[in-house]
Amino acid sequence: MFDILVFLFENYFEANLQPDFPTLADELSAAGFEQEEINQAFDWLSALDNLVEAVYPENFADSRSIRFYSDVEVKKINVESRGFLAFLEGSSVINPIQRELVIDRALALGESEVSLDQIKWIVLMVLWKQGHVDEYLFLEDLLLDEGEIQLH
Repeated sequence: MFDILVFLFENYFEANLQPDFPTLADELSAAGFEQEEINQAFDWLSALDNLVEAVYPENFADSRSIRFYSDVEVKKINVESRGFLAFLEGSSVINPIQRELVIDRALALGESEVSLDQIKWIVLMVLWKQGHVDEYLFLEDLLLDEGEIQLH
């Protein structure tokens, strides 16, 4: 399913193309993706849309509280990925609401563990859906850079 999300992002959403789900499903099927995975990807994207449109308390985006991860989250989101989220939040690239959206969508992936690359893509999708282009461009550079990130 994750391959479909990346495919859609790279080929449609980033270019601001918004074909309807039936058209996308036909194109994805023609590209060799299974219908069940296509449906799961569409459900994942619909849930992201609902989360992005939800109303959150005004002060939550500016919260400076410490995020503790549950056992389920720790098992699914590895230490490197959690560190990356902390780095992005500490650098004000994402706020606590966006962090929670990323964690929610990571947990919704049908995988036992979510990799750092997957977290980066999820962050990209969340920022893009919210219209945060400046932060998106920063993270896109990180995604395309094959070198290591230096956390200071």
